Amino acid sequence: MAATLLTIRDKVRRLTRSPSISQLSDADINDYINTFILYDIPNQLRLFNLRKTFTFYTKPNIGWYQSNTIVGDPFYDFKNLYISAEQPAYCAGYPMFWSQSREQFYNIYPEINTILSIGTVGDGTGVNFTGTVNAVPLLRTKVTFVSKDASNNPLYLTDGFGTTNPTPGDGLLYGTGTGTIDYLTGVFSLTFSTPPAAGAAINSETVPYTASRPNALLYFNDAINLRPIPDQVYQVNFEVYNRPTSLLVNGDIPELEQWWQYIAYGASKKIFEDRSDLDSVNLIMPEYKVQERLVLRRTIVDMTKERASTIYTEQTGIGAGGFGWNPMGGPF
Repeated sequence: MAATLLTIRDKVRRLTRSPSISQLSDADINDYINTFILYDIPNQLRLFNLRKTFTFYTKPNIGWYQSNTIVGDPFYDFKNLYISAEQPAYCAGYPMFWSQSREQFYNIYPEINTILSIGTVGDGTGVNFTGTVNAVPLLRTKVTFVSKDASNNPLYLTDGFGTTNPTPGDGLLYGTGTGTIDYLTGVFSLTFSTPPAAGAAINSETVPYTASRPNALLYFNDAINLRPIPDQVYQVNFEVYNRPTSLLVNGDIPELEQWWQYIAYGASKKIFEDRSDLDSVNLIMPEYKVQERLVLRRTIVDMTKERASTIYTEQTGIGAGGFGWNPMGGPF
């Protein structure tokens, strides 16, 4: 039997007692089906076959990668297409340190500002300044130029987050004025909206770095931060739980054909809920739970094949008792 969208929709009609499209249109049923597939299944059940390897390639001198709207980019709609990111992570085949704690990550790789004068001070009238920051290359989203006006109000231009900058780290500076920065050469151009006060220092606050192969990864707020900053193109991969694929045409089948009855019951449950028909919800719940257990069974069986990690897990020497395990009570 083909477990297609058409089959699932037919079962939904039988379960909800809605044989006519005048009672419930095909389009409406499809919406209920795909809502259950896209938003309920991946969050209710972390299924083994939804766990995939996510691969991307680093860009030289770029350490920050985040969900975006650029079609074709590996991180296109990352925050919606993937439910979660998981370790282990590898860069060019080398294991990477994985963290989801900003405190832990930045204690190891601190972003301490180097504060330098740009070589000139304000004169009370000029607003345009150019020059070069000598400590390069510069970490993106961590470049700021600061001064003060005659009323002692702060003046700043930054490429970072929390500003009016639409694309942090793109080399454009925003704040109390505008400007540009070349991260590799340190060349900058600043235009303050108010002149720095006469004699007021104009300082750069930057984080210089030495590029090399990344060996640590921070996953936070649906973004990836690598350290050290890559000096060339490297392949990085880690594991993700991806969202199932929606069913759009009658011949489409779920990620696993086995899911089709579970999906039908899940969609029917949503229809009854929208009708405020709680009696019918209660009637189908026993079989809904049966189907849920059947779907989950495959993941449970797959996971039981993996033994719990111990200090001996990576012992791979072949001996009489198996791969690196001594039947007399310890490793070889």
